[in-house]
Amino acid sequence: MKHQALVFFGLLAVLVGLPATPATAEEFSIGVWRLPARQGNTEAVMKAAIEATDDENLAFVVANGIKSPVESCSDALYQQRRKLIDSAKNGVIVSLAGSDWSDCVHADGRSAALERLNRVRELFFADDFSLGSSRIPVTRQSASIKFRSYAENMRWEINGVGFATINLPANNNHYISAAGRNTEFEDRLVANRQWMNRVFSLAVRAKCRALVFFYDGTLLRRPKANEPASRDGFAEMRSQMEKLASKFPGKVLLVEAGSRQAGENPADIVWRGNIGRIGLYTDWLRLTVNTDDANPFSVKRLPLELSSGR
Repeated sequence: MKHQALVFFGLLAVLVGLPATPATAEEFSIGVWRLPARQGNTEAVMKAAIEATDDENLAFVVANGIKSPVESCSDALYQQRRKLIDSAKNGVIVSLAGSDWSDCVHADGRSAALERLNRVRELFFADDFSLGSSRIPVTRQSASIKFRSYAENMRWEINGVGFATINLPANNNHYISAAGRNTEFEDRLVANRQWMNRVFSLAVRAKCRALVFFYDGTLLRRPKANEPASRDGFAEMRSQMEKLASKFPGKVLLVEAGSRQAGENPADIVWRGNIGRIGLYTDWLRLTVNTDDANPFSVKRLPLELSSGR
């Protein structure tokens, strides 16, 4: 219960406008999991992830995605997943995946991305709290009138560490190579750039020791020279992240669901300067944070037991 108390008092301070950063650091852990890209037992994986993290002493849990690409984009499935996530004992933050909305199409093949994104926002981001039984307060970008649609972009702080989600779907950030204005991508790019600036600005003001971002795509990966020429949907956000992180006094950890990169050990955080990257693959991650250490993050991958049940 120590972590739950830490979350409650730290985030209560944020809500009432008091400084949330304590005078001394304290170690805590969080859980992060994703759903399989191509698998028929997606719901069993989600249930196993919830059961596994329920058994741990975690400050909160981040779920990357609510459905796999091979599943329906129907309201019925969304509502079923909302009910399942709400059954978790921990506070659960949903970080959207491309499979949740940007991959969705109508029966006639037309994109249903924006319609489905708006529906997911209604079902999963309706108030200023996480999901799960131990709901934790969050601040959403939608609190700003100019960006009131972007409720999926959230931030919160625990023990001097800032956390944030940002909607960057893995399918090239949902950039569509078509004539005319790419409306959804361009509008979200404006919102995401403002959000990233704000997260860093508030973290500096609060004297956060570290920042952690959760998202879906491979933000730091630059297209290779031999890849087909196409618009890099992550270019602007990558440049902005690198620029802002270079001026941030602490570590910046990026937790993404992108594919493993060449030569990468899945058990390691790969650091470039003060920016670290860790990918999500099949198991779940327990990320432990101790800002008294020069390197405040340590990661352990833990298996999911699909045969477990309550």
